[in-house]
Amino acid sequence: MPTSSASTHESARTSAPSGGVQSLERAFDLLERMADAGGEVGLSELSASSGLPLPTIHRLMRTLVACGYVRQQPNRRYALGPRLIRLGESAARLLGTWARPHLARLVEETGETANMALLDGDEVVYVAQVPSKHSMRMFTEVGRRVLPHSTGVGKALLAGFPPEEVRALLGRTGMPAATDRTITTPEGFLAALDDVRRQGYAIDDNEQEIGVRCLAVPVPDSPTAAAISISGPAGRVTESATERIVPVLQQVAAELSEVLTAAGGGTTA
Repeated sequence: MPTSSASTHESARTSAPSGGVQSLERAFDLLERMADAGGEVGLSELSASSGLPLPTIHRLMRTLVACGYVRQQPNRRYALGPRLIRLGESAARLLGTWARPHLARLVEETGETANMALLDGDEVVYVAQVPSKHSMRMFTEVGRRVLPHSTGVGKALLAGFPPEEVRALLGRTGMPAATDRTITTPEGFLAALDDVRRQGYAIDDNEQEIGVRCLAVPVPDSPTAAAISISGPAGRVTESATERIVPVLQQVAAELSEVLTAAGGGTTA
């Protein structure tokens, strides 16, 4: 299961190479903490969460502002800057390129449309898709953003997060009903996440769109929280089909995890 971003950052800090440039590591850590906080923070908040002294944070933030990766708001708080957008879009395209062969295998083995999605802030964003070869098939535009509470990938992505973080996210987004099957209470959603952890996969049973069922699993140990899914007509993605499809999903997710870990592993000179 994916871990919360905060714990992921802690792991990254403790495993950082001793020969790394400390200021660079700290700058990236501050950017990650800003993202966790919703994109805008004050220096005192960053100091409290990172443990760094205010003068150090102020120096790093001045550099990030000068480079365009952070901007200072009129209220003196700091926000993620627009220059990060280009980096994120390029990274998402590469992620889709790495994922596509694995999604194609899912389509071949299950017959249904395969997707990959990330958690971006409080939303789920689809970054790759390979469509089914059936004439009746599901299609989700790459780049589409949805709220996580009504999707299989959203459940798979949030199943590894602490309940208090999930409640906070739901409080920010609300839980509007996409269909009459959508889960619309935090208690109901947390119970669904318990099912995901117990079963090892998530289900969207007519919750995002009537007549459509989706099965999703997290990509384990992904550098950023990621999930893959298949979606198809409820008449094809039946209970018996679920028993056949889920092991394929889990195997492909494990193989994709190896690719993403290797792609992000890098070496230092």
